[in-house]
Amino acid sequence: MLSCRLALQTSRATAPRAAIVRRTIPASSVARSYAQTAPSNRQQSVKPPVALFGLDGTYASALYTAAAKTSNLDTVAKSLASLSSLFKRDRKLSAILHSPMLKPSDRVAIANELMKHLTQPGVADKQDTVRNFMNTLVGNNRLGLLEGVCLKFESLMSAWNQEVELTVTSASPLDNRTLSRLESAVAKSEYVGQGKKLKVTNKVNPDIIGGLLVEIGDRTIDLSVSSKMLKLNKLLTDSL
Repeated sequence: MLSCRLALQTSRATAPRAAIVRRTIPASSVARSYAQTAPSNRQQSVKPPVALFGLDGTYASALYTAAAKTSNLDTVAKSLASLSSLFKRDRKLSAILHSPMLKPSDRVAIANELMKHLTQPGVADKQDTVRNFMNTLVGNNRLGLLEGVCLKFESLMSAWNQEVELTVTSASPLDNRTLSRLESAVAKSEYVGQGKKLKVTNKVNPDIIGGLLVEIGDRTIDLSVSSKMLKLNKLLTDSL
């Protein structure tokens, strides 16, 4: 696993530890540190489609701006999707990136190893936007934010593509036919604006026992059995 290789590499590193200074960096400053010069016909920064919060949101917004200025959004999005997949496959990876024991040489080695997993046939980051971004995280000792940045960048891309996120949580995985029927029903509802596209995700949580928990954008429809049981228990308790 990637986390095992990274742990072995960092344990062998002998570079002296550098003093760490944590600070909040404005999105504009972060973007300037890894964005290449924008084409002459794009003088103004392209603002993210939605406002994000948190330090990982600051970095995600800055990366979006840097990628948009160089017309490199799709390539950067694919690279970050690859990184996000790494985190899902290897849950120890996040813990390694958050380790306070990482030396400067460790962070460089980890970033280089992660970049190896972004090489995809037919996908070229000619502006080196992602590599420059990774170098910025390394230099600012913020590699621990990487997983959050990937998730928030995905939200930015969904907004840019006019997608509405539909998350359906069930006690067991739903088949494609059921998901398609749900998608069709929600697409015709008032929750999805005209011209918007649905992005469907099925999450599994056995704790809901049965039924569904449907999240559409910032709205939640709780049709789970566990929710109904809680309401019933409260009704019985209040009546005693």
